[in-house]
Amino acid sequence: MNYILTLVTLPNILDQSIIDLIAQIIPIDNAIWLSEQEAIDISLPDILEQSQALSVFQRVKTVLSKKPVDVFLTHNEYRKKKLLVADMDSTIVQSETLDDLAAEVGIGEKIAAITRRAMNGELIFADALNERIALLKGVSADLLEQTWQHTHLNHGANTLVATMKKHNAYTALISGGFTFFTQKVADKCGFDENHANRFSIANNMLDGTVIPPILGKEAKLFHLDRLTKELHLKPQESLTIGDGANDLPMLTHAGLGIGYYPKPIVAEQITNIIRHTTLYSALFIQGYHKSDFVYL
Repeated sequence: MNYILTLVTLPNILDQSIIDLIAQIIPIDNAIWLSEQEAIDISLPDILEQSQALSVFQRVKTVLSKKPVDVFLTHNEYRKKKLLVADMDSTIVQSETLDDLAAEVGIGEKIAAITRRAMNGELIFADALNERIALLKGVSADLLEQTWQHTHLNHGANTLVATMKKHNAYTALISGGFTFFTQKVADKCGFDENHANRFSIANNMLDGTVIPPILGKEAKLFHLDRLTKELHLKPQESLTIGDGANDLPMLTHAGLGIGYYPKPIVAEQITNIIRHTTLYSALFIQGYHKSDFVYL
C-alpha cells in the first residue's frame, strides 16, 4: 500500500519555498501537481508502514506549521470515494442556521453560546438542541425563509458534490440542524438525500419543541453505515466531513474522515483537517486534478 501526502493551499501560494522545505524530509521526485501552485501529491516510499507514514506526516506538518498549508495523508487504495456524507452547519454552509434564526429575533448570542458548547462536546447534543428550541417558542415560522435568504454555502460546496457525483459517488447531507434548511441546501448543491431534525410548528409559529426522534451523532453514524450497506460499498470507500463533536463517530468510522475548520475536540482526534483552504481540498485529497472539477 502506497501512502500519499497531499499539500493544498489557496491558489498561487504553494511555491518553491514550500516545496524546498518538504524536500528536506522526503524525496519529491515523483510529485504530481493536482493544481499548479495550489495542490500537489507526493507519494511516500512503498516500504513505509502506517506508523512510519504518520511520522513523516507529522514532521511535514511541523515544518509547515507557520505556513498556510493544509497537509493530508491518505493511501492509494479506494482513493476516490463512492460515498460522501457531509454535515451541513459550518461545513457545507458558512454558519449555524439555528444561531442565524435566533439572531433574527434578537437572541443570537444566547443560543450561539449553547451551540458552541454542544459542538465542542461540552453538552449532550439532544439536551442542547431542546434548550435552544425552547428559547425560540413563539417565533414566526416565516422567519425560517428569511434566515435562509441570509445563508451562504462555503466555497467549493457545489463543486465537491457535483464532481463526486460525476464520478459515480452517492452524496448525503446529514445534519443535527433542521430539514427546512437541509432540503434547500441539498437542492442547491445536488445532494442525493438529506436528513435532519424537524421543527414542531403550530399556527405558523415554532412551539418550542423538536419532533422526535432527535437526530444526533448516533443517527449520523447510522446513515453512514446504512448507505455503505445499501450501496454495497466497503467502509474504505466512504468519505465524511464535518466540524463538531456530533460528527466524530461518522468521521472516525469512514474510510476518510475530514475535519473542516473543526472544533478542538474534533481536531484532537482527526488526522486530516482543513484549516486554511476550502472544500476543494476534499477533492484534492482524493487525487482529483482541478481539471476534473465540475463547477455549478
